[in-house]
Amino acid sequence: MKLLETYQLGNITLKNRVVMAPMTRCRAINNIPNDLMKEYYAQRAGAGLIIAEGIAPSPNALGYARIPGIFNKNQIQGWKKITEAVHEQGSRIFAQFMHTGRASHPDNMPDDAVVLAPSAVYHKGTMWTDQNGNQPFPLAKEMTADDIQNTIEEFVQAAKNAITSGFDGVEIHAGTGFLIDEFINPHTNLRTDEYGGSLEGRMKFALEVTQKIANAIGKEKVGIRISPNGIYNDMIPFEGTDEAFLYLASSLKDMGIAYLHMVDHEAMGAPHVSSTLKEKVKNAFGGTYIASGGFNGETAEDAINNEHGDLVAFGRPFIANPDLVERIRDGKDFAISDPQTHYSATEVGFTDYPTLEKVTA
Repeated sequence: MKLLETYQLGNITLKNRVVMAPMTRCRAINNIPNDLMKEYYAQRAGAGLIIAEGIAPSPNALGYARIPGIFNKNQIQGWKKITEAVHEQGSRIFAQFMHTGRASHPDNMPDDAVVLAPSAVYHKGTMWTDQNGNQPFPLAKEMTADDIQNTIEEFVQAAKNAITSGFDGVEIHAGTGFLIDEFINPHTNLRTDEYGGSLEGRMKFALEVTQKIANAIGKEKVGIRISPNGIYNDMIPFEGTDEAFLYLASSLKDMGIAYLHMVDHEAMGAPHVSSTLKEKVKNAFGGTYIASGGFNGETAEDAINNEHGDLVAFGRPFIANPDLVERIRDGKDFAISDPQTHYSATEVGFTDYPTLEKVTA
C-alpha cells in the first residue's frame, strides 16, 4: 500500500503516510502533560506522524477543561517525556497550537487570564467547567493592537518551547472556530483596522503568526490546519470562502512551510466542502497536503493513489484503535470509540482500548 510507504516531510522521514490527527482529550490535569498522556501517544506511534492534541501557547489560550499548555517549565518537561516515548517507537510528532479565542471560559483559565477575540461577538451555547458544570460562554474582550502583538509573540515563544520539548515541528490551528479562524471569518471579525475588513486584513493575523514562527524555528518545521465551511464553535460559513482560502494557501506557498492540513468535517455534520475547492487549495499551496475527514483505510489509499493528498489524517479511529496502522495494513475492521469517555479525566476511554492482537487472544 502506498499509504504505508515512507514519506519525506521537509527534513524528516515519516515511516508511513498515516497521520494521527490532533484531538482534544482533556487529560492534562492542571494543564500539565502527564504519564497517562505519554502512554496514550506511545500506544499510537504506529502513525508516521502524530499531531498532538491542541496545546495552549499561553494562559489566555486555554479554553476547555484540562487541555495542556506549553508555556511553563512543568509543561515543557511533561511534553519532553511524551516526545521521547514517541520517537522511541520510530514515529514523529508535531505540537498543535490551539488558541481557543472566544471559545473559552474563565473557570478553565488562570485567574489573570483573559478571554480574547478579534471582536466582541457572543458565542452561543455553553462550555463544560469542572468547577461549575456547563456555563454560558462569556463575551470575549476585543483584542487591542497590543493584545494582537503580544499574542503573536506568545505563539513564537511556544514554538521555541516546543522544539525544546523535542517536538519535530508545530502545527498552527487556524480552523474550527478558534482564534485564528475567528480573524478569518467576517462574522466573528468586525474590525476596521489592519486586521479586519478586507480579505487581506482578515488573513493578516494568520499569516503573521505563521511567518514569525517559521522565522523562529525554521519553515520546514511549521504546518497549518484549516477548515473551510466549518460550523464548529458557533461559526457561520461566509460568502467568499473559496477566495479566502485560496488566498491563504497561495500566501503560505510563498512562505515555504512544511504542510497544509485541510480538514473536512462533513462526516460530523458540517456543510459540504467541494472536491474542487480541496484540489484548488492543494494546488495553490503546492507543498505537502494532508487530507483529513472521514477516511478509512481503503479511501485513504485511494486518496494517495489519486494524488488528492500526500498524507492522510485519521482522527476518531485512532481513539479506539491504538494499532490503527496494523489494522489498515491487514484489512481489519476498526473498533468504535465511546463518545461518553472522549473527554473524561481518567484512563477509561483513553489508554484502555486493546489492540486487535489482544482482543483475539
